[in-house]
Amino acid sequence: MYADQCVSEDDEAPADASRGAMTITPPSVSAAAASLARHANKPSDRSPSHDSVLAAAIARGGTGRPGGVAITLVESPNVPSVGVGEGTLPSLRLTLATLGVDEAEFMRDCDATFKQGIHFSGWTHDAAGAPQEYFHPFNSPRQMGGIELAPYWLMGCAEDAAPYAAAVTPQYDAYRMQRAPKRLADAPFSGPLNYAYHLDVHKLADFLKRYAAGLGVTHRLDHVRTVEQTPDGAIAAVTAEQAGRLEADLYIDCTGFRARLIGEALGEDLKPVSDTLFCDRAVALQVPYGTPDHPLRSVTVSTAHEAGWTWDIGLTGRRGVGYVYSSAHAGEDEAVATLKRYIGPDADTLEPRHLTMTTGYRPVQWKANCVAVGLSAGFLEPLESTGILFIEAAAHLIADLWPSTGSFAPAARQFNRAMSARMSAAVDFLKLHYCLNNRDDTAFWRDNRAATGIPDSLAEKLELWRYKLPGQYDLDTVHESFRHINYAYILLGMGAGPDLRAETARHPHTLEAKREFARIREAARRAVDALPDHRALIEAIRTQGFAQTTPQSMGGAA
Repeated sequence: MYADQCVSEDDEAPADASRGAMTITPPSVSAAAASLARHANKPSDRSPSHDSVLAAAIARGGTGRPGGVAITLVESPNVPSVGVGEGTLPSLRLTLATLGVDEAEFMRDCDATFKQGIHFSGWTHDAAGAPQEYFHPFNSPRQMGGIELAPYWLMGCAEDAAPYAAAVTPQYDAYRMQRAPKRLADAPFSGPLNYAYHLDVHKLADFLKRYAAGLGVTHRLDHVRTVEQTPDGAIAAVTAEQAGRLEADLYIDCTGFRARLIGEALGEDLKPVSDTLFCDRAVALQVPYGTPDHPLRSVTVSTAHEAGWTWDIGLTGRRGVGYVYSSAHAGEDEAVATLKRYIGPDADTLEPRHLTMTTGYRPVQWKANCVAVGLSAGFLEPLESTGILFIEAAAHLIADLWPSTGSFAPAARQFNRAMSARMSAAVDFLKLHYCLNNRDDTAFWRDNRAATGIPDSLAEKLELWRYKLPGQYDLDTVHESFRHINYAYILLGMGAGPDLRAETARHPHTLEAKREFARIREAARRAVDALPDHRALIEAIRTQGFAQTTPQSMGGAA
């Protein structure tokens, strides 16, 4: 099985990559694989964690057990890793917990900090042209006896005209006050508030490689030069520099944008989405803190600029900052100037790294005995951390669909349906952030509002949401990466909610809603009092682990 080492975090944009390989075989067959050599002399900009996630997730399902699979992860020692983006989604907690990882050890080894959501700034402007801001938290909105509060927020029932995220979850106040989402006494992978991580992707790769080896995965260093096919179009073998001809039952192609197996060898084309998602370049810097005790934010900050947006992530010892932009609307020098202007004097002596993105996905990602995972399967821009999410989804699907006997064909058909549906739906969700903007200062933002760039599936949703809020029945598939509540956070955060002032008959519980909003504000105050300072908790994790049982709750703060 081939596996790639490519970038795709919410704050990282990748360039061409071809490094790393894995094979999966039944125990009766010798596991063998090798990495693809670097193509020409191009640098390989890739996240080093993805093949490690994949190997560990599949290995957890039975490597080394009777009747299990044998996995070999083969990695090129000559292709450098590039990791500038370090954001994840809460799904990674489930993945790591399923693997049996120790959370405190993982955080220490990967320089991880907590992420509670994304703070957006400047994606809309007020009437005077001043940038507006909103928060997309990981916490679900509180409900009122099963009744959603969003309509009542639109009807003005929240006190002090609080922003939507502040009105429906304590997480808004917690991140604003530099609080962590959990306490040291909380059990691993759990806490009063929902969370993900910011982390060093290189250290994550090393951590997962060690962990996968403990699960029985073999790690080998080598280069693959050629790909051999069978008469019916499957992969027969690959030829490596040191090991020679290598055979496996299943190859997972994670060779980056080049897609050496699924694309070049098997001929499956990428479906581009550049007509919808315009950003295709990024420039990034790593910015050290001025002092070791610099306040540590627990959100990714996404700030809109003339031709794109910047990510700003806080790790323990530095910030990861980058500008994702459209090359049709800004040149390289202009992008560097925008990034350095955003960072300020701290960027003066830093050398930026430039990255190129190809946005799109392959409708067929599993063909014959080859599965594409990571950039070889597709890449959507990094705004909402979908890259590593797709890696996790693919890993879980492969482990779940793996046939013990017979043909790969039924598994392939279901895998292709699931991953295509997930990626197509994510395109809609990402475009939502852009098409709701009200900026007229540059062509980039005007072009993003044009109907020609909005998928029909999203346009139909927006028509529906002119008179109602997003609901659970508005989304078409269980393979959606984002729920209706996520759509509502963006819609209401950007001021695009429906006018419900005449809907009092449909939403009659105004007094109850006012009481519930008041209870949430009180819960937010308790959360701020009970939760530790983010940096203080990160420092404590370095010397202590999390509790093995969950302590007393914070009185409804979540």
